[in-house]
Amino acid sequence: MVVACPAGTHPARLRATVDSVLDQTLARSEAVLTGDGVGEHGAALAADHPHRVGTGAPRGTYVVPLAPGELLERNACRNLYAAARRTGADLVAGRWTRSAGDGSARSAPGWQADLYGRSRVVTDPADAPELVTRDALDAGFGVRRAWAHGVAGGVLGARSGLALALAASRIALVPNLVVTGRAAPDPLRELPAAVAAQRHALSLLTDPRLRAARAHAFLLDQVLPCARAFLGLCRDERHQLAAEYAPLLDGLVDGDALHALPPVERVAVSLLADGDADGVRDAAYALARPGTVVTAPLRRDGRVYWSAERTGAAYDITELGLQHLDVSALVPLNRVTRCAPEGGRLVVEGAVALPPDVLNGERAAALTAEFGFTGGRATVPVDDVRLTADGLVWRAAVPLGAVLRPRGIGDRDREPCLLLAVDGVRLPPLPLYTEPDALPADTAGLPARPRLTRLTADTWQPRSTASHHLALSLTARGLPARAANSLATQARRLLSHRRVDRVRHALREVYRALHSRRTKTRVYRHLLRRLPVSRGTVVFESHMGTCYGDSPRAVHEELLARRRGARVVWSYADDPTGFPKDAKLVRRWSWRYLWALARAEWWVDNQGFPHALDKPRHTTYLQTWHGSAYKRMGHDEIRHKTQNAPQREQLARAVGRFDKFLVRSEHDVNTLARAYRIPEERLMRIGYPRNDRLVEARGRDEREGRFPRPALAAALGIPDHRTIVLYAPTFRGAPGGKQAQLLLDVREFAERFGDTHTLLVRAHYMETATLPVTAPGAVVDVSRHHDVSELLCLADVLVTDYSSIMFDYALLDRPIVHFAPDLDTYAAERGSYFDLRARAGGPVVDTQDALHRTLAGIKESDADWQEARRAFAAEFGRYDDGGAARAVVDALFTRRTGS
Repeated sequence: MVVACPAGTHPARLRATVDSVLDQTLARSEAVLTGDGVGEHGAALAADHPHRVGTGAPRGTYVVPLAPGELLERNACRNLYAAARRTGADLVAGRWTRSAGDGSARSAPGWQADLYGRSRVVTDPADAPELVTRDALDAGFGVRRAWAHGVAGGVLGARSGLALALAASRIALVPNLVVTGRAAPDPLRELPAAVAAQRHALSLLTDPRLRAARAHAFLLDQVLPCARAFLGLCRDERHQLAAEYAPLLDGLVDGDALHALPPVERVAVSLLADGDADGVRDAAYALARPGTVVTAPLRRDGRVYWSAERTGAAYDITELGLQHLDVSALVPLNRVTRCAPEGGRLVVEGAVALPPDVLNGERAAALTAEFGFTGGRATVPVDDVRLTADGLVWRAAVPLGAVLRPRGIGDRDREPCLLLAVDGVRLPPLPLYTEPDALPADTAGLPARPRLTRLTADTWQPRSTASHHLALSLTARGLPARAANSLATQARRLLSHRRVDRVRHALREVYRALHSRRTKTRVYRHLLRRLPVSRGTVVFESHMGTCYGDSPRAVHEELLARRRGARVVWSYADDPTGFPKDAKLVRRWSWRYLWALARAEWWVDNQGFPHALDKPRHTTYLQTWHGSAYKRMGHDEIRHKTQNAPQREQLARAVGRFDKFLVRSEHDVNTLARAYRIPEERLMRIGYPRNDRLVEARGRDEREGRFPRPALAAALGIPDHRTIVLYAPTFRGAPGGKQAQLLLDVREFAERFGDTHTLLVRAHYMETATLPVTAPGAVVDVSRHHDVSELLCLADVLVTDYSSIMFDYALLDRPIVHFAPDLDTYAAERGSYFDLRARAGGPVVDTQDALHRTLAGIKESDADWQEARRAFAAEFGRYDDGGAARAVVDALFTRRTGS
């Protein structure tokens, strides 16, 4: 291994790297120290290990370059050597990680997942572009020494990686971790070297696609982090670096690479290239707090620009949707311009950046401002508020001793904020952004009056927080307070503070253990499940407690209509808002939840109660299920074949709890029932209760027409003349509330159809989606709406991919469009029960343009799909006749409860 030692190398870092080489599991691994920084310490290491550590030129067949502080994973050399011998590659590379800023954690760039996801050999860098467009070969690679000497002239390191990758005839990539301990990134210090490396790389690359990708990656990985770091700089340092970096970036920040960045990122990079120090600071704040308006944007010719001074294409921020923001959602930057004690009060002055059309005419006259504190009720009127060309300026003189009365122990910090209201509409509380040098270290404090006397603390001290906001800290400055705090510290020591901490920690661990799922499961199985049944009690749950909807809701409403006073329990996952007030509500996995499940006569849900909870003998479990299957399920899933015996047993036990299972067609019998091994005698061929509403809506459409719309349209603010399009994609990930990546470009849809259509976006209940700001009424997020059946009845058109919602919506006999760019990939990875293109009840499109054309001509083309759609509904909804909820109650509940 070659350890390059530049001048100034720290001895401890060098020793750590050498130790990682000596600890390799591959025999005959040796460290060769090169460079001006070897010095006496390097010579001492060589003397301590004369056969394993040397200086000068490397001798091994394969060479792995390292920098001091970088650590080889223990099996790194073995893995690289094995891959090189097996493939005959000139260069072998694997993963590396960086240390976090405090050295406590390690992280790897996200692009490594694709590059090193599997073992492979590439003969053209274009097949693994990250090798030459990212800093993949800054570390974690090995080369054949004789070959590399001819390419790099014997100089190996981060700068040589690109040349080696371009010259190699075969490159082996392995998924193994090779190097850890790389220094945490320091974007401000590293930018000059990154610029030099970028110019060198562009001089070597000839492929236009690789050059474009390299240019984009440079902005994303090097320039943008540097711009973000400007937020923590004082004024002089900020201006000095901006003046230094602007000429460095000349020619590297332009073209397609720049315009491929999101708007605020693009602006930040452009401002840095222009040398605008204060502008970069503002953009960095906007990056740190997305959604914040940090300048007074300019509207011109239907476009929105960063400011009146910045109106080029790089500063076009129209897609942020600021022109559509309601005042109540506006979060402008509130910058402190002065903060100092004056006459026993804290005088704070600031400036708020506002779009010019927010405070015009009557709105400006209806502006009110107060000085408050986050999380508190105390407020002070703002002395002076004046409008400017860029927003407004304000001044407040706050008597801290009279306004704030903290306890003095345990609540020593307060964050001030500005409370603005425009025409009676209150803006979100605005924190006070404070530059690092806005509060000198010698800023005097102000007297404090804690409720536990001034012996606990006596002074409010202004400071700047880690997030660059003004804060007030309660401190002890006077002699009595300092003496009292010193005595308290000594008393804690005399009382064996460590022992108290150990007892507190032990009690905390006991509390956690008592409330852990493992403990709750054991108590449920061995104790609660043996309790007597509570006759007539029904526990309902929908989508693991995330909503009050679907078939469990339909059964619940039918049961209450037929039998008043039924004992009904509903579970909720996080928030009980929207759940029925006439039912007993229990939080999922709470002790009350377990008690209810253990004693209930009936369980009703559509997804599955927790697998770890066995069904009591006295309980009947009705599984309504949540949709017919397009993708393979249960034992038919490809991943099921790779599961171990305990995992398969867990699935079998969970499904074995079902006493009754609802199906809506023979397709369900041949797919779901077979895939989950559900016996014939447990199947109920009566349809889905949730679809009773859809069957009723179709009948009403045929009798009375589509208007007036359901009341939900007015609640969502949708006028009758708009076409309502519901976009409901399927679930693509794993449970856990992950961020959904919508394939539909919502902003583009709004620009094309926003005047005539309203797009309702319904993310899967196990995902969340962040939507762009669009014109009012163009896009509405209905992901948190409890019952999707109400949305289906409201929609004029459904846009989905291959979600099971297509089977339900077909019952309404309204247009369906399948927007599925990844249909073939999804079907190959997950498996499917039929060919969607051959049997769909609507067009299947795979591009945005095709979707837009289809929607624009939906009225003319829908007649061509009516026959196919009705055949689709008849095949997959054979038993959905509108009476499923009634049939469930008749067949099960009335027999048992004597309704």
